[in-house]
Amino acid sequence: MIRIDDFPTHELNGIKYRCGRVQPFGASVVGNNGINFSVFSKDAVSCELLLFHCGEKEPFARITFPDDFRIGNVFSMIVYGLDIEDVEYGYSMDGPYAPDEGYRFNKEKVLLDPYAKLVSGRNVWGKTPDPDDPFQHRGRVILEDYDWEGDKPLEIPMKDLIIYEAHVRSFTKDESSGVHYKGTFAGLIEKIPYLKELGINCIELLPIFEFDEFENSRVVEGKRLYNYWGYSTVCFFAPKAGYAASAPMGLAADELKNLIKRLHRAGIEIILDVVFNHTAEGNEQGPYISYKGIDNKTYYLLTPDGYYYNFSGCGNTMNCNNAIVRNCILDALRYWVSDYHIDGFRFDLAAILSRDENGSPMTSPPLLEMLAHDAVLGKSKLIAEAWDAGGLYQVGSFPAWGRWAEWNGKYRDCLRRFVKSSAECGPELVWRLKGSPDLYGNRSAEASVNFITCHDGFTLRDLVSYNEKHNMANGEDNRDGSNDNDSWNCGFEGETDDPEIKCLRNRQIKNAAALLLLSRGIPMLLSGDEFGNTQFGNNNAYCQDNRISWLNWNDLKENKDIFEFFKTLIAFRAKHPVLRRSDFYTGQNSSGYPELSFHGTRPWDFDENAPFLSFGFMYAEPAADYGTDEDAFIYCAVNAYWENMTFEIPSIPEGMQWEIAAYSGVGNKAFKSGNPVVNSVELIPRSLMLLIGKRPKKRKRRS
Repeated sequence: MIRIDDFPTHELNGIKYRCGRVQPFGASVVGNNGINFSVFSKDAVSCELLLFHCGEKEPFARITFPDDFRIGNVFSMIVYGLDIEDVEYGYSMDGPYAPDEGYRFNKEKVLLDPYAKLVSGRNVWGKTPDPDDPFQHRGRVILEDYDWEGDKPLEIPMKDLIIYEAHVRSFTKDESSGVHYKGTFAGLIEKIPYLKELGINCIELLPIFEFDEFENSRVVEGKRLYNYWGYSTVCFFAPKAGYAASAPMGLAADELKNLIKRLHRAGIEIILDVVFNHTAEGNEQGPYISYKGIDNKTYYLLTPDGYYYNFSGCGNTMNCNNAIVRNCILDALRYWVSDYHIDGFRFDLAAILSRDENGSPMTSPPLLEMLAHDAVLGKSKLIAEAWDAGGLYQVGSFPAWGRWAEWNGKYRDCLRRFVKSSAECGPELVWRLKGSPDLYGNRSAEASVNFITCHDGFTLRDLVSYNEKHNMANGEDNRDGSNDNDSWNCGFEGETDDPEIKCLRNRQIKNAAALLLLSRGIPMLLSGDEFGNTQFGNNNAYCQDNRISWLNWNDLKENKDIFEFFKTLIAFRAKHPVLRRSDFYTGQNSSGYPELSFHGTRPWDFDENAPFLSFGFMYAEPAADYGTDEDAFIYCAVNAYWENMTFEIPSIPEGMQWEIAAYSGVGNKAFKSGNPVVNSVELIPRSLMLLIGKRPKKRKRRS
């Protein structure tokens, strides 16, 4: 039986079409032989659909939407008989051109569909675009027929996550990665066994929405610099084709879905770093790609005289709390969750999402509330970078509705300062180790995503190797990147062969990692930190598609001890649920001890309000409270001082004994993991020791 509304009513040069369906927006397959095209524009007076054969500069058809094909502010049309494998499409919008009033229509521009599910034209990373091609980013239609084989988002409890931030290309592009499809989604699949061995259960990918790596591209000292990180979105619904080995065959979506399915099989969630605060169209001098030519006044925050507000630092700011724009954002996130099985999202410069049409912060931003309460996103992780380039800083105060977590920038700053021996940060450190109840007391420790390093700034190796940034390769005379890094080079700037400095740096890396993984809240690691990856002092490698950004997997062999330390601490955290408690409880539990207590070099003798460099903290984990196999106590002695310090260890119930679980220092045999400890330990300068208290296993008698 054929539906009446599946019959074409119009024909142009052999192409048959009819009035379409306004929902869903974008291009979608309907019936056996049709593609529905639907696009919104409030102020356009007319719209044309342009159809191209793949890769051809001139369209083979231009179809004007008749007046009766427009309902409200939506143009829709069903076109029949198109070959999905060989069709690209765009729109031409006509309307007023009055920039001082916010109108920028130009019917000569061919525009990308904001809802395009795949974007072609940039299928191969780094391939120089054709300057004579007026349509650089082209919409493609995909069949939503991927076989997920029963897969769905994993829904791991937030409190149990260990997040691993990575850049798709950087992770495997270097020859040392040993993968076949370097720098791609497929290449990342080949590294899943490594991620399993490390022990993380969530990977957070830097932006994978379609972006233009040639945006602001330039050559500096003979090297091509790119928009490498991708924080400048071209299309919110399409994966970055240049990240897919199979993109030239039109299979970027399937390759990404393969990656997600394989990660889920390995028990690893995937969070996407998403950029809804601005787009790649820039300011008044920027290009027409999509939104600017379709409905500039709707999509962007504009000053009264038609200029772009720039709270993003990238030329424009999305009008996120406009009803149309927030529905577009919501549609995109729903699509990634339902059609790609994405587990959650980290929102770049999320404070912008709380601004109104005049750029002022809102008390109850409708977009953030909608995302918090949406049915499809009900189990998705929502993580905010709770600041923006316009000076709005909302760490601890981001509008949350009980759903949003935050990158805790205050955790990062405090931990960095303390590890390099800033005693005045000691009192704040106590709050950070507790999960930051001073910031999230009305929520939980699950709201605090704790980190010391991320893509933006020094790697952990560079944090202990450089006092100053070294960004000359970026071609900006070292003006770019943060000057406030809270780093310490341990006595020499940059790489060195000095064995004492190298040992000290290794200890400092391990100290930072241990404090992070023993803190309440959600730990996030930067990929490569677990084996001492360096960016050679560059703290803003946003444009570097080379060895500055690429992980050097040879460092995994060179720094095997660092990797093993990370792996040990990650496994330790996974084994002990007391570390992952999220309700800030520190009172006495069924063990008879405080669940979390702080100590000086002598047990129970500690002033948490006075500056300090040496201290201990202890968790009590009774099996009755946590459903574990046995009672346990966890004690960490921390010496951020530059001399040896002796720590008396708290007494624990009779019949239990302390054993060493991990030590960041270069110790003798007595300080090896598993060795028993009686009353005290002496730590070398700037080192940390983790002890586990439990009942010793009974040895089996030999017959």
